[in-house]
Parts: sequence; C-alpha cells; structure tokens
Amino acid sequence: MDKDKWNQILLLGAATLGFIGLLHYRKSQNARKAIRRTTSQVRQIEKLEKILNEQKAIEHDIQRGVRAPKMLPPPEGKVFLNPLLGTGVKQDINSGRAFLPESVFNKVGGYLVADNVFSIDPASAGGSILLVKGSPRMEIVMNPKNVKAAIVTCGGLCPGLNVVIREIVMSLHFNYDTTEIYGIWNGYSGFYTEGFIKKLTPHDVVDIHTLGGTILKTSRGGWNLEKIADCIEERGFNQIYVIGGDGTHRGINALVEEMERRNLPVFIAGIPKTIDNDIPIIDKSFGFDTSVEEAQRAIDSANIEANSAEYGVGLVKLMGRNSGFIAMQASIANRNVNVCLIPESEYELSGPNGVYNYILERLKVKKHAVVVVAEGAAVSCKDEKLVMPGTDASGNPILYDIGKHLRDGIVKYCKEHGMNITLKYIDPTYMIRTVPANSGDKVLCATLAQAAVHGTFAGFTGFSVGCVAGTPCFIPIDLMISTREGKNSLPGQRRVDLEGNYMWWRLMASTGQPSFINEVKELN
Repeated sequence: MDKDKWNQILLLGAATLGFIGLLHYRKSQNARKAIRRTTSQVRQIEKLEKILNEQKAIEHDIQRGVRAPKMLPPPEGKVFLNPLLGTGVKQDINSGRAFLPESVFNKVGGYLVADNVFSIDPASAGGSILLVKGSPRMEIVMNPKNVKAAIVTCGGLCPGLNVVIREIVMSLHFNYDTTEIYGIWNGYSGFYTEGFIKKLTPHDVVDIHTLGGTILKTSRGGWNLEKIADCIEERGFNQIYVIGGDGTHRGINALVEEMERRNLPVFIAGIPKTIDNDIPIIDKSFGFDTSVEEAQRAIDSANIEANSAEYGVGLVKLMGRNSGFIAMQASIANRNVNVCLIPESEYELSGPNGVYNYILERLKVKKHAVVVVAEGAAVSCKDEKLVMPGTDASGNPILYDIGKHLRDGIVKYCKEHGMNITLKYIDPTYMIRTVPANSGDKVLCATLAQAAVHGTFAGFTGFSVGCVAGTPCFIPIDLMISTREGKNSLPGQRRVDLEGNYMWWRLMASTGQPSFINEVKELN
C-alpha cells in the first residue's frame, strides 16, 4: 500500500474519532445541562419548601398562641434569594446597596412572646401570645423587578410621615432593586382621582426626612373600596403601603379581603400613625415623642405667663381625642403642671372639690397655676354636659372646645369669688403635629418602614408593623383593630389605664391634684 493511501486512511480515522469525540462531548454537555437544570429545580424546590416551611410552622404553631398575618403563595410559583443576603455588612458604593450576613435574617419559628402586652390572660387564650418577628427573610416570594408598589398617607398629620415615606422608597429601591414605586396623593381618594398617582425615585425623597407634614398630601375620608380596588387592579399594583391610624387600618383590612375576593396577589402593609399613641399592642406610635417634646414648649410658655402676673393662670390645650397620653406625658416631663385633665379621668368643674375651686384656692396660696387639658376631656366632665352635634369627614364626633370652656369658666368663677386673675390660653394643638420628627422618632420611622418592606417580600399581607417589647413585629391587622387596651376602650383603641398605668400615678404625684369629685365613696 502506497504512502498516499495510508495518509487517507489515517485522515479518515482521525475524522471518525473526532466525530465520535464531538458526539460524546455534546452528549456529556447535554447531561451536564440536564444536571444543572435538575439541580436548579431542586434548589428552587428547596427554597420553596423553606418559604412554605414558615407558613407550615405558623399554621402548626397557632395552637401555641401564634398570631400571624395572612401569607400569600409566590405569584410566579417560585421564590427568590433576598438581594440583601451577603457575606458581611458591606456596601456597593456605586449602587448604594447594602448586604447583610445570614445571621440577621429571620429563622423559621422566630416569634416574640408578647404575653405582657395584652390585657387578656394568656392562660385563657390557650397559652402564650406569640407574634411574628419583623426581620428580613433569606427567601422572598416576589421578583423585585416585577414589583409595582404604591404608598399612601391617610388621616391627620404626624411628625415622621416623610421619614416613613422616604425609607419605604429607599428600602424598595436600594435593598430590593425595585424601581416601580408610586406615591398616591391626598389619601385614599388619590387612588381614583386623575393625576394623583405619581412615580417616586430616591431623588424625590432624599431630603424629605428633615420636613414636617407629608409630601404625598393627606386627607380624611375618601374611602371607596370599589374604586380603590379597581385602581389597584387596573394599574397592576402588587404592593401597597398605607400609613394611617385605626380607621385607616380598618380600611386596609377591608381592602385585603377585597383583593382576596378578586383573587389578586396584592401584598398590603400598614404603618400605624397617631400622635395620640392610642393604637394598641405596639410600644408606641411614631411621632408621639416628638409631639410630647413640642408640647412642653407650650407648657413652658404657660408657666412663664402664670409666674409673671399676680394671680396668673396658664392654660394649655393639647391633642388627645379619646386618650390623654400626650397631656399626661408632657405634664410629667414638664414638672410645672398643677392640673391635668384627660378623657379617661372623670372630674367635676364646680363644687368645693371641683376644678374651679381647686385653682382658686391654689391662687390664694401660690399666686399662680398651670393647667393642661386634652382636647377630648369634655366627655369626662360629670357635672356639665359638654357635647357638640355632628361628625367630621372621618366619622368622628365633633369635639366640644373644652379649652375655651375652661378659659371662660376659670375667669368667671374666680371673679365671682372676689379674685381678678390674668389667664393666658395657649392652643398649640396643630403646631405639635407639624414639626419634623426628632432623632428618636426618625429611627423608629426607619425601622417600621423597612420592616413593612421586608414583610411584603416575605409573603405577608394584611399586617401592620410595630415595635413590641422593643422588637419589630408583623401584627395581623384584624388583631390590631379588635384589641382593646384600657378601661372603656373601643376595639382597636388604647386608653390610659388609671389603675394599671403607673404613669398616671406619677402624674398625680407630680401635680398634687385631687380627684376633682365632690362625692368620694369611702373604702370599706
């Protein structure tokens, strides 16, 4: 056989071997891809099992006393790794994103024992009362790129509103890579009012935490379940953040039920807002400390006025429709208040043991007096019927102006008893709610806003966020709006407990005031 034929045979053999090798390579590559696909599917299943494990654990632990919000399944049928998960606390300078170590994330079964928070006996409830902790989860149920979020503020103003708005936007954008974020202007009515839905970016909110009020505007009323739900469905919103008080939270509860009825995977979170601090379960509401701090300025002014005149009286009316936390706390902190009237404590104006006579007798001896009254204290007056007809846009009864009533009544009573007094009436009611949040409230606002975002991505809906015993928690809204705290409180309301709240007795010790009841029953 000549040399050329040998070369042809060798070339043909090499080609055959190469072809066989190529087929083997492709087969092995396909096998590897199949393995990778299988591994990926297994990992997705494992992640899904982990996310479902929390739901399973909660369902199992209900008998132990767990009070958990509703959980929705992943809208896309799979779960995602939390973008916050990293090897340590570090930051990407270019994007502004932060990363957290695994130890920061919530573990399945991570509950807070909240027995001391509730007035009900845990034993009668079948065991301890457990709340779900409000920390981030390693696996989330939504693809951040497919999230379309809406933020709305409802009801009256409160220090810290802009901080909450800012931190929701910042957390969505930088922590979860979500860019479709919208502000709803003018409260609930903004959902169905033309031109009242506007996109928000970090640039829009970067400095608003230094301002009072809310950049989104707010209003009372405007509740229309059908129109709001239609807007959410038509616009494709799948995360809703609602900042408001007890009435607003009742609206959230109805909205959650409507989304469930329409079979829409919409995750809704509430952030409780009231300077009155009258929302139950949580340690305190944001803006309360700032309002108390600002209220003291008015009391200081009243004290100076009272001490700068012969028979001088400084009278201050503070916010507190149904509860007297602001008036009580500000009076204790100020230390110069002689009389403090709140809605929870009954009193009489006339008679030898009444408020008027007590002030008169004090003026005879001390030459001055400082009086603080909560705006809702008219309802606790026993000897005069102080009421006003009608309701406001939120359905709340219109309050009788107890401040002006006391102003005129004190002057008249003293004059009838031969004393001409100088009374200065200070009403900072709306001033104390419009100031920027102080540093403590800013930290609280940021904590609550970030917890709300963590909660929606974790799959919870129909929950509100609040610190309970110092720990952020996801509180079911139906639990929040049904819990009563304090005597004669309504569902979803906290009032000063005159018997169990030591702050009330601290107030009594600070002011030295009596009961202001003319007929006191003697104890047996």
